[in-house]
Amino acid sequence: MKKLLLFTLLFFSFSLSAQIPSFDKIEMLYAQGHYKLVYRKANLLLDKPDFDFSLIPSFYKSLSLFQLSQNEVWLNRHPEALVEARELFLKVIKSKDGTKIFEAHLNEVVFLKNDINAWIEDLKIQGKTKEANEFQTAIVGLFDKIPSIDKQGEIKNSDFSKETTVSSKQRNEIVEYAKKQIGVPYVWSGVDPSGFDCSGFTGYVFKNFEKSIPRRAVDQENQSVKVKQKNAQKGDLVFFDNGSGVSHVGIIVSEKGAPLQMIHASSSKGVIITDITQSDYWLQRIYSFGTYVE
Repeated sequence: MKKLLLFTLLFFSFSLSAQIPSFDKIEMLYAQGHYKLVYRKANLLLDKPDFDFSLIPSFYKSLSLFQLSQNEVWLNRHPEALVEARELFLKVIKSKDGTKIFEAHLNEVVFLKNDINAWIEDLKIQGKTKEANEFQTAIVGLFDKIPSIDKQGEIKNSDFSKETTVSSKQRNEIVEYAKKQIGVPYVWSGVDPSGFDCSGFTGYVFKNFEKSIPRRAVDQENQSVKVKQKNAQKGDLVFFDNGSGVSHVGIIVSEKGAPLQMIHASSSKGVIITDITQSDYWLQRIYSFGTYVE
């Protein structure tokens, strides 16, 4: 009973935070090329039931296995590494959240694809046909929809990015619909164009797209799929904390990577667009980012 309570509390605390420190750490280590550390930490996370709610440990274990397997000495010591890396990769991409995970970490996967293909070519040049074939077999079908890198080092378009067309179209429609409400006055507990409060506004907009989200801002945050700030984009939600918990919510209208802007029901001006990056007030109160867009 105590274990169940502990798990429930841990899961609830995770859902309230924008980021999970253990996942941030493993992502940072991977970006720095510490693949052995990533492999070990991913294994530790996979051994903890508290993290069963996420496939991020499996994702990074797969990536680290592919990277480590390019070291022939390491691969000889771990002969099943490529098979396990493939199984984990498929487990993640075939999951219901697989596309979201790969979209959020597309750069890592794109450069992994590039590294593996370059390694296979090097093995062929060295006359190591058996080793090259082992790698080729391990990645069959895994990277078909993952973009490649062109000669300028830029990521090319691919079938993978085409899968997000519906999502992108809906994001634009959500923002355009929200903009039609600009000028509607702020009304406490307002949920329609006669007057909105902040969460009444977001709920009204998403209801138009057959997305039923909770009434209160704090509950909208709790039930949203968490998004890191660097990945936040049009149609996602940004939540604010005034010191006593989540107390305000807005809809992002800026593109991913662009200066952060939101449309929201301001208590002083009604529905307006605000450039968060130009407002110390809002910047200092950002709590988290979440999405209800599939």
